[in-house]
Amino acid sequence: MSEGTPRRPVGRQRRRAAAFLTFLGAVAALLLPAAEAHAATVSFTTGATRTDQNGNVLQLHGLGIIKVGSTWYGFGEDKTGETSSDTSFQDIPCYTSTDLGTWTYQGVALARESSGDLGPGRIVERPKVIFNASTSTYVMYMHIDSTNYSEAKVGVATSSTPCGPYTYRGSFRPLGNLSRDIGLFQDTDGTAYLLSEDRNNGLRIDRLSADYLSVDSAVAVLGGSGSNSVEAPAMVKVDGVYYVFGSHLTGWSLNDNIYATATSLGGPWSAFRNFAAPGTHTYGSQTANVITVQGTSGTTYIYAGDRWNTADLGSSKLIWLPLTIRGRTVNLGQYPTWSLDAGAGTWTADSGIPAAGVHTLTDVNSTLLMDVSGASTSTGGKVIQWSSTGGANQQWTFTRVGDNVYTLKSVNSGLCLDVPDQSTATGVQLQQWTCNGGTNQQWFLDLVGSYTGSTYMLAGVGSDLNVGVAGASTTKGAAVDQETGTGATSQQWSLS
Repeated sequence: MSEGTPRRPVGRQRRRAAAFLTFLGAVAALLLPAAEAHAATVSFTTGATRTDQNGNVLQLHGLGIIKVGSTWYGFGEDKTGETSSDTSFQDIPCYTSTDLGTWTYQGVALARESSGDLGPGRIVERPKVIFNASTSTYVMYMHIDSTNYSEAKVGVATSSTPCGPYTYRGSFRPLGNLSRDIGLFQDTDGTAYLLSEDRNNGLRIDRLSADYLSVDSAVAVLGGSGSNSVEAPAMVKVDGVYYVFGSHLTGWSLNDNIYATATSLGGPWSAFRNFAAPGTHTYGSQTANVITVQGTSGTTYIYAGDRWNTADLGSSKLIWLPLTIRGRTVNLGQYPTWSLDAGAGTWTADSGIPAAGVHTLTDVNSTLLMDVSGASTSTGGKVIQWSSTGGANQQWTFTRVGDNVYTLKSVNSGLCLDVPDQSTATGVQLQQWTCNGGTNQQWFLDLVGSYTGSTYMLAGVGSDLNVGVAGASTTKGAAVDQETGTGATSQQWSLS
């Protein structure tokens, strides 16, 4: 007993020291920069099956998504076991994530009911959720219909919490118009808008009431009626410019999805044009939403689409890819793998982009190389196709100047591949010119075909047109020009 007495203070001192160290650790944690709290960078494999914490396939089809604090809440159509011949409503699940890569199933946000709009044999599609700060209410909109799509209405549900459960409040035709595929957009001033496919008129933009529970007034109509209408709408606003995305009407079949821009929701709106490599059918997907990931170092805009499997809709793949937005031009590149740091708001293509350095470009259709005519070293030298000579005038130095944006400099002349006079007209032959950093000297390079291949389409950042061979010629000396993208092999280039 006498030998143990002196050890007691030592034990107390150790406990006190440990407690003090714990306290210091807690203080240090509080003093760490916010970036330390970010979720780790996550990797996406395009076309891979994505699952929740239980290994079940994510049912985030027709994605609706909202961020509350540091948590993302995702909503979708539960299509488990469904085929294109039977898409009857089951429920709308809610998932949560802090990094957009890993998802936890939280339960049913909107459940099927015994009858009515949410009853058996009904169509409930494309759930979208926004938060009304003035009423502290989460508001969900969705497409409500019969199985023959004759009703064409929107439904509204509300909840005091992001995941719900949501209380259904009924359906209506907005301002009396047809409404099939829908989207929601909340502007920076808090005003909310319904995007709605009206087969009789086109893609409608309607302003919601102050409580978001009804449609207040019409704002604009885009596209055209009937088969010229635009469905699957989504919208973002970047630096004062509105970008609306959507799909052509081709049923369950895929198509080249499109976008338009405006500085005012009321217009005028630009013409619709492709945002992914033409002919790829938006890399085999249809627009569901655009996710804005704002972080400490930047903002990433993620295209979220569905690759429909009509034989098993529940297994349809989620195709999520980062968008590149430059000025009023949007490009969706195809990356077999890419990574996102949601905390920083930045992304990196892990594969599917050309390496910086010297390459040759071979036209897939003609098997001839992109060439500076006569090995000219003068500004204005014309770009043509020619048989391989091994000359430096057929070699181009690729320099990456942004997300999937490159300049191409002739090794022979040191001049850049250029669209004369910043033209946006089709049929203009390309030239070489003094490098000046203009968008008419910047190029998106989009991987097409096999993920393991090296075939790309080149699109001008300034013109939004694709690089091709005039008239799809296979003759030496034919002009290399800018053209409306069609996906033709004469607009595809193999890099080596």
